[in-house]
Amino acid sequence: MQTPSNIQLIGQEVAIAWDDGTETYYPMESLRAASPSAQNIGERDILGNQYGGEGQKKFPGVSVTGWEQVGNYALRFDFSDGHRTGLYSYDYLRDLAARHP
Repeated sequence: MQTPSNIQLIGQEVAIAWDDGTETYYPMESLRAASPSAQNIGERDILGNQYGGEGQKKFPGVSVTGWEQVGNYALRFDFSDGHRTGLYSYDYLRDLAARHP
């Protein structure tokens, strides 16, 4: 698993330099929309019933105000709209970058 060696907020993007030398850039609004939190994508109970995830899908003007490393596997971003519950695993972040170059 690749890990971030440097994280910076540049304009309206989050820039991550990875330990393999790769650099990825994430528009802050897109990062907020891709939050893997239960509030954003919903969650299922043991019977398969979906709860949540029907809310807002676009977040114009939302920015990242900070971040925190979670263990050795994820980042948790603080967004200007108060959202801060999604854990972005390093693998998930790399996958986002691959899907939206």
